[in-house]
Amino acid sequence: TLSGGEAQRVKLAEELGKRATGDTLYLLDEPTTGLHKEDERKLIDVLHRLVDAGNTVVVIEHELDLVKNADHVIDLGPEGGDGGGELVAAGTPEEVAREEDSHTGRYLRDMLPAIDAEGPRSDRRKPAAAASDD
Repeated sequence: TLSGGEAQRVKLAEELGKRATGDTLYLLDEPTTGLHKEDERKLIDVLHRLVDAGNTVVVIEHELDLVKNADHVIDLGPEGGDGGGELVAAGTPEEVAREEDSHTGRYLRDMLPAIDAEGPRSDRRKPAAAASDD
């Protein structure tokens, strides 16, 4: 049998084989579970391509390499289980990193130099038409 993460990736692969509409909502629950770092990078690239094509991707994830690549982060907590469920921080990874009460933000702060070097994801993305006008 397939794990939850494996089943999601099979479904994602099936979706990628379909004709793109650019108006699909993808909801993924911890898709990096069980992946090696190189495979996580490939998954992040696929998710960026889906967004760049006009789709919406919502990911529930704890893996910071994926979180730091998000356009928008919603951090719930402050703890897990009964100690959580409150909105702790929301915004770009940089904005979440500035939130003192955010455990996610604390870990993102250690990763900020890599984020700063590339800029927020929304600043890096250029539609194909706009890129050709440069």
